[in-house]
Order: sequence, then structure tokens, then C-alpha cells
Amino acid sequence: MSEPKTPAKPAILSVDDDPGVSRAVVRDLRKRYGEKYRIIRAESGDQALDTLREMKLRGDAVAIIVADYRMPGLSGIEFLEQAMDLYPIARRVLLTAYADTDAAIDAINVVDLDHYLLKPWDPPEEKLYPVIDALLDAWASSGHRSTEETKVIGHRWSERSSDVREFLARNQLSYRWYMSDEPEGQRLLTAAGADELRLPVVVAPNGDVLIEPSDSELADTLGLNTTLSEDFYDLVVVGGGPAGLGAALYGASEGLRTVLVERLATGGQAGQSSRIENYLGFPDGVSGSQLADRARRQANKFGAEVITARDVVGLEVNGSARTVRFDDGTSVDAHAVILATGVSYRQLVAPGLDELTGRGVYYGSAVTEAARCGEQDVYIVGGANSAGQAAVYLSRGARSVTILVRGTSLEASMSYYLIQQIERNPRISVRTCTEVIGAEGDDHLERIILRNRATGEEDTVDAQWMFIFIGAAPRTDWLGDVVVRDCNGFIVAGPDLVTEGTTPLGWPLDRAPHHLETSVPGIFVAGDVHAESAKRVASAVGEGAMAVMFVHRYLAQH
Repeated sequence: MSEPKTPAKPAILSVDDDPGVSRAVVRDLRKRYGEKYRIIRAESGDQALDTLREMKLRGDAVAIIVADYRMPGLSGIEFLEQAMDLYPIARRVLLTAYADTDAAIDAINVVDLDHYLLKPWDPPEEKLYPVIDALLDAWASSGHRSTEETKVIGHRWSERSSDVREFLARNQLSYRWYMSDEPEGQRLLTAAGADELRLPVVVAPNGDVLIEPSDSELADTLGLNTTLSEDFYDLVVVGGGPAGLGAALYGASEGLRTVLVERLATGGQAGQSSRIENYLGFPDGVSGSQLADRARRQANKFGAEVITARDVVGLEVNGSARTVRFDDGTSVDAHAVILATGVSYRQLVAPGLDELTGRGVYYGSAVTEAARCGEQDVYIVGGANSAGQAAVYLSRGARSVTILVRGTSLEASMSYYLIQQIERNPRISVRTCTEVIGAEGDDHLERIILRNRATGEEDTVDAQWMFIFIGAAPRTDWLGDVVVRDCNGFIVAGPDLVTEGTTPLGWPLDRAPHHLETSVPGIFVAGDVHAESAKRVASAVGEGAMAVMFVHRYLAQH
């Protein structure tokens, strides 16, 4: 196999519609940074986005994006907001005139702005270079990985091929997709010594070939952190959704030796959301992946370890230690554990759905499949916020989006702001009192069978894409009888452990359990997996932070 290619230098991208200013920016940047970085110039937001998309496909790294605030078409803020989805850890700088300073400050929340520079900045040695130096240092220390191209060869309608691409996308690992029945895919399979009988095939940037890889094999090969650095911690957080990330951040920032263990990718269900608009501090909304990436980086900044692609299968009490066991037979001990495993979407039971899952039928918002829904008819099953957010997002490119709900309206389960957006969107329609009773297709979804629950009338509609967001099944089967759970599997904690006013369920101590403490002292719960939780991102983050407060109280008592 040939030697891997030398990676291109990381890039600094400058975007300004004024040719004179653009040339001046690039001149100053090249003078100082041209030896180690590629300095790239664009004269509009659309041109810059095209450049970033091409660089993303090639696997090129982008360290800093500098954009002018006032540009025709896409403004600097609008451009940076879209650029974040392509390069979320690139540092962002807005160029502003003095009169635009207030707008630049407002942009800090919208696009997670790292800095704004007033024009002109002469001399650059005093007003430009110190800012860029600091941002390059921050980017270099942010845990960015080489984004050389990973190649994925698979069948278009393969569930595992879809899962692999989803894993890579949610972990922000750059890749290029090749279909196995196209010439380039065939060429890569031949070069890799693989065949179409065992797909997907993943070719890592260093040339390693993985055939039908597991998530852990992908993570190890492509540089994710999968190994714990210690055998004992003050705090182990199980689950990397908003609650787990909040717990890891506050645990580490308050001096606890903290490790977060996530089975797939940080962000949980919220990480799949295309736009969260009711989270405090983000008036223009933020995507779930952006929020998760910022939270992970913030937790890392305070010293929390974040371990990915490790599946927790058991929890034990060994004296004062709490032992977390993994599926590979290894384990880690801690003084305290926070369970933040979240929930998964319930499986929809109807003929044909199991066979077509991953082949047109998807649970949750499949990040990698959304782009393929352009100018097609999409169906979404479910009436909660996650379904509404997906509908709004997919409606940007789809010909039509139909939301199927069993109830008589969306009001009982969806936030008012989303309902308003859906009602104003001509591409989105809602079919109430409707359930899916079957799915049909050869190698992929072609039709779904619907039934009106009020009249019993059935009809069949053509469909290639169906995304399912129904119910919430807690990820707690692996706990067995270690902690008390309710009849639906959610973890009972704090005051809810007390029955008949006095008797704690399985509680062994004289003191009352702390508010988020489970039936086992030193084991806490946070987020959606907590019985009677609010199922909102803000409340999950809040519970994660609050659980750390109770961990401190527990440690002080022991």
C-alpha cells in the first residue's frame, strides 16, 4: 500500500467583500503566518462556504476564520453561523467598524465569537498579531485532530453503513462517502483488498483498512480518546448528553478528578437536534452538535477526561468504592458515580419496519441522511420537540415534510414556539390521529401504510424517508437491581425514594438521601433518565450541575 500523503498545512481563511481590505488582511496574515499556515482569501460569504465545503471533503484543517461584519448577501454573522457547522472548533473573528461594535458583541452568543477586531488595526504587530497568536494557541490546544480524509465504502441502503457514517459525523471525524456499486467505490475496494460481501469498509488516513468495523475499532483507529488514564477517580459520569457534560464540567471545575464515559458520541439526543431555540443565552438558537462540542471543550478545559465508544455494562458497590464495568471486561473505581445515560427512542412496532431500519427508516434525526432528502417527501413520526426541530430543519431542502401524530394536536407535547414555526411553514403539514401500521419496500423504504385512529380508515403513501421520534426508553437495563427504578425503568432518587411519608425504598442509611441520590449512597442521577424529569436540555444541564453539589456533600460526609 502506498505511503500516506503529507497533510496540508492548516488554513486561516479571510472573508471580506472589499478587495482592498481583503488584500490587506491577507498580506498581514501571510507576513506573519505564511510559513506554517495556508492563508486563503474569499470575497463573499457564499464563496467562502463553498471553499470550506471543499476543504471539509478533502479533510483539510481550518484554524481561524476571519470575516467582515458588513457583506452583501450573507453577513459576517450569518456566514460564521453556517461555517460553525463545517468547522466547529475553528476560531472565529469578526472584523467591524467602530459603529458596529454593539452588533459584534451581540454576535458572541450567536456564533460563539472568539474575538472582534476594529478596522483599521495598524500596526498589526500591536493590534492584529497578538490576537491571532492567542487564537492559534487556543486552537492548537483544543484537542483538534488531523482531518485527513477517511474513506467509507458501503451500500447506500445499509443500516451498518449508515451507522458508521453517523458515528463519524457525530464525533466530528472528517470522512468521504463512496457507494460500493459506483466505479470509485469499486476501485477503493480493490485497492483495500476487500469485497462487497463485507461492508462497510473504512480506510483510515494512515492507510489502515477496517472491514465491518465496530464503533470501538473506529474510535481507536481514528484517534478518539477511548482509554482511561487512571484506575480510580473522585467522580465517574456515565453518559455524555447535556446532563453528563454538565456534571463533568462542574465536577472538574470544582476540583474533582472526573471522567465522563460515553458509548457513542457526546451530545446524546440533544446532539442530534438541528436547532435548539429555547436554551438560555442563545437567542438565535444553536445546533445540538455545536452545543455539545462547546460543552465537551469546556469540560476538557477544566481537566475532565472524556472517553468515547466505551459501553458501560455494570455497576457494583465495593465498600466505599463504586465500580463501573465495561463490555471488554475492564472496570474503573470512583468515590461517586453520576448516572446520566439519557433515553433512546422507543421502537415502532409494525410490519416491515425492522427490515427497513437504516434503509429509509431512521430513529432520531440521522445527521448523515438529511442531505439526501432534498426535493423528496419526508415523514416524521412523533409530536415532541425533537420531531418538530427535525421537521423545521428538513423542510429547508425537502419537497414536503409530514408530521404524523397519534394525538389530536401538537399542543400537549411540543413547545409553543415550534408549533408556531410549523404552522407558518408551507412545506410542513401535520396529520393528527394517525399511526404507522406498516412499511414496504425491496432494498429500501418505498411506501408506508397509515391508519386514522378516529375513523379506522387506512391509506398507503409513497415514502423513501421516515424519521421516528416516539417515546423515551431509559438506558437502564444494564443496572439490574443495583438501584431502584420505577415501573418504566427510570431511576428513582431523593425524595421520591420515600414512600408513605417515612420509609425510604431500599435506603440503607439513617440520613435522608440527597435530592438526586439514588437508593445507593454515592450513586446519583441526572437528566432524562431521572424519573419524572422535565426532558429539556436546560433542566438536564441544571441537574448535572446540581448532582455535583450533592456529590461534594456526600464526600464530605464520608
